[in-house]
Amino acid sequence: MKKFILLLLISFSASVYSYEYGDPVKGKIKAPSCIFCHGEIGKASNSAYPNLDMQNEMYLYLSMKSYQNDERKGPLAQMMKAQLQRLNDQDLRDIAAFYANASKSKNK
Repeated sequence: MKKFILLLLISFSASVYSYEYGDPVKGKIKAPSCIFCHGEIGKASNSAYPNLDMQNEMYLYLSMKSYQNDERKGPLAQMMKAQLQRLNDQDLRDIAAFYANASKSKNK
């Protein structure tokens, strides 16, 4: 019984300290140039561009950081780097939060 209570307390305390990585509302405001390739809610109309909707928020953030740091290669890497060059880490976190939840927030 003590183990069960301890487990319950640990899981509750972890949920209290969880936080949102970025602000999806701010991310939508900061992402107007993303829409041209990735769509309004992250569902690209052209298969050359990946869908971002419902992707893992950390994955999106790290991908954008990799483009900024010239670590990602590919036919569109330079275009992505140019789009992201003026954004700071918080901007990237906010954009990642927006696209990670875009279709959920669209239906509200």
